[in-house]
Amino acid sequence: MSTSVPEKAAELFLEGYNCAQSIYAAFAPRMGITEKQAARLASALGGGLCRMRETCGAVSGGMMVLGALLGYDDPKDDEAKKRLYARGQRVMKQFKERYGTLNCLELLKLPKGGALSPVPTPRTQEFYQKRPCARFIYEMARLVEEELSLPEPEL
Repeated sequence: MSTSVPEKAAELFLEGYNCAQSIYAAFAPRMGITEKQAARLASALGGGLCRMRETCGAVSGGMMVLGALLGYDDPKDDEAKKRLYARGQRVMKQFKERYGTLNCLELLKLPKGGALSPVPTPRTQEFYQKRPCARFIYEMARLVEEELSLPEPEL
């Protein structure tokens, strides 16, 4: 039995990848790149952008997937921009409706104004039991996968 993309994304997090890497690497085969290439490309987006606790890495990784698979490369193609942004907004709105925010700090219920450090938190059993990230990663991967199967939104 094969693993679904959302399950794969959650598994990658449990292997030690950050939230953005987990999403992006789970979609790597669809994008024609390796998991390692995907992990490197998304590596600075973990911890809410380099552990700044801003936009959730799962959200950033999900938007990277949409860009890679549905994005545009002509800066003058406003219709393509509109279509991509509409799809991304549709995914992010669903995530925000479910969890109340797209912000890492708020998702993790961390204190505002706390000291920020570039040092990653050690990945222990206690870490995985306390952190809800695998749930956010699974849901974002599911929403992105669903979006990829939907027709383009009406604009």
